[in-house]
Amino acid sequence: MGLKVSLSLLLLFLCSQASGLRGQGRGYAGFEDPVDSGRVIVDEAASQTLKSNLTTVFFPVIYVIVFVVGLPTNGMAIWVFLFRTKKKHPSSIYMANLALADLLFVIWLPLKIAYHLDGNNWTYGEPLCKVLVGFFYGNMYCSVLFIACLSVQRYWVVAHPLSQQRKNNKVAIGVCVAIWAFIWLTTTPLYLYDHTAKLKDPNVTTCHDVSVIHDPLNPFPSVQHPFYYFIFMATVVFLVPCVVIVVSYVLLLRALGNCMVDSTAAKKRQKAVVLIVLVLVTFLVCFVPSNIMLVVHYSLLKDGIANNGYSFYTSTLCLASLNSCLDPFIYYYVSDEFRQHVKNTLLCRSSRTVERMRVSFSSMKYSRKSKSYVSESGNTQSSSC
Repeated sequence: MGLKVSLSLLLLFLCSQASGLRGQGRGYAGFEDPVDSGRVIVDEAASQTLKSNLTTVFFPVIYVIVFVVGLPTNGMAIWVFLFRTKKKHPSSIYMANLALADLLFVIWLPLKIAYHLDGNNWTYGEPLCKVLVGFFYGNMYCSVLFIACLSVQRYWVVAHPLSQQRKNNKVAIGVCVAIWAFIWLTTTPLYLYDHTAKLKDPNVTTCHDVSVIHDPLNPFPSVQHPFYYFIFMATVVFLVPCVVIVVSYVLLLRALGNCMVDSTAAKKRQKAVVLIVLVLVTFLVCFVPSNIMLVVHYSLLKDGIANNGYSFYTSTLCLASLNSCLDPFIYYYVSDEFRQHVKNTLLCRSSRTVERMRVSFSSMKYSRKSKSYVSESGNTQSSSC
């Protein structure tokens, strides 16, 4: 509940900040300077937005938080899934790939942080800007697909508890390979057109912030490639998985309601409901606003409407980036096994040591009077290990 409230307040803050800028009546569209063809002219409102605290202070603060939290937590998650989790299952395979997608995005964030701190001035060249944009959107849609796979897997485990584990693992690995190949193919179009623009005022080079319109009377040819691309991605790679997630969780709740009657089963159902709420809140808050505004922005921009809402869209990208540091905490608080593995890793306990401790304590009985573990021979050992 606290997570939901915090994210909702952040969304409202971003909306209020961006709406104030958008209310000035202009967006991030630039036109070639008739005097200097190498420069792009933007109106006064767009120029002020690029200099505003929203883009030069608030955005880098959010990205710094995502980097500081997301880098170690996703790195720890990958370590646990690869080297600590002995019994691999489809959910752990999907979560490991989701953590990898988040990590691949987070490692590029220092470039984006430096870009915003330098007044939205990109000094690393067009190729590196394309790489940053490719990883940014690649992570977004990769995360959506892996969350959809996790949702289907959770339902499958409840509906088909006797299914073969080895076969399910092979299917999960095949699905992950297919997703990575699909994301690699679908991000390729982002490398086919330029994302940087050299502005006249302010004297900066933007990266994926200003769409250059070559013909003001016919703006569509200038933005047709990103328009078709993002319409396709928002419809096929966002909307379809969104429907899959909702349907999977509805079926999961129905299956849990049909098969759970005792108190232990009721606790499992309650835990499943909490997990569903956490995933749905993260999904809806992080991805829904950015994908909606992405479609709205390019739809208005192709029609030559200046007030295209790009300020609000860039704000929603901050929400999308928060997913990279929220996923590991979902693993931690939901999975007892993952939480125990993280604890043992932080305490530098080897797998062999953990196994010896488990066997040792499993052969003892806990005494409430002495608050310690007592072996069959009467020896007492402390429970704090």
